[in-house]
Amino acid sequence: MDLALLRTFVAVHRSGSFTRAAALLGLSQPAVTSQIRTLERQLGRPLFLRQARGVTPTTIGDELAHKAGPHLDALVEIAESRLDDASSSRTLHLAGPPEFTAERVLPTLTELTGEDGRGLTLRASFGTSAEALDGLACGHHDLAISTARPRGALFTATPLCDEEHVLVAAPRWAERIGSDTVRLKGAPAVDHLPLVEVHESLPFVSRYWAAVFDSRPAATGTIVVPDLRAVLSCAIAGAGLAVLPRYLCAPALREGAIVTLHEPAVPPLRTYFLAVRTGTLGMPPIARAHEWLQRAATAWC
Repeated sequence: MDLALLRTFVAVHRSGSFTRAAALLGLSQPAVTSQIRTLERQLGRPLFLRQARGVTPTTIGDELAHKAGPHLDALVEIAESRLDDASSSRTLHLAGPPEFTAERVLPTLTELTGEDGRGLTLRASFGTSAEALDGLACGHHDLAISTARPRGALFTATPLCDEEHVLVAAPRWAERIGSDTVRLKGAPAVDHLPLVEVHESLPFVSRYWAAVFDSRPAATGTIVVPDLRAVLSCAIAGAGLAVLPRYLCAPALREGAIVTLHEPAVPPLRTYFLAVRTGTLGMPPIARAHEWLQRAATAWC
């Protein structure tokens, strides 16, 4: 049996789409379709059920993928491990949320680039979790940082770290509210105050209100800007309340530029996941970056 046909089959099985598999393999969709049909003729059994959106594996398809996938991944790992040291200088493409990627991920991975520029080379893209995972699925990225756990056989995801969210504001707002007022009254103590957020839907504030106050925010965003670093700057300037990751606002908290308005017994947390396409951890550049980030993340939590 042709290994190229099996490789294409596993790519389709993991991605659930001829189109997506073609992008991953650098082939045209007709070529992928032709290879799958050839393999099905050789086996004498259908491997996929064609649907309006993508394909669903048959029982035989699932069985073949379960048997063949790990062996193909091992062959990739063997092939990559036999490359010379130049393999370490390959470009690594990664994607993730702008703030976390800029503040946590990139400073960590720059240690792999080497002072002489002969180490890993990096290319980073910013976007939502959905955008990062879509790009990973299509082969545009090697690593994706996501706040949603990826589903499906195409991805292998590892929890990276948790970030704590805190309710903050400039000191003058805290003075106006009064100490312990939020703890005693809950959301009504701050629902009338202006909010700074990253989106009109108030994702950070809504998550905090639901987890801590068991309610929904009554106000709308006074300032909406799609970058948490800009939200922090606005909060420092006194524009209103904000919910921010503690790691991002920790320096401003230490300096007294902003203060926490509430310290709940169980603070809201958000988990980051490190995702790769299944089978690609055998590639040295991806494996090195993956291991490096996991090691660094133990100090982030």
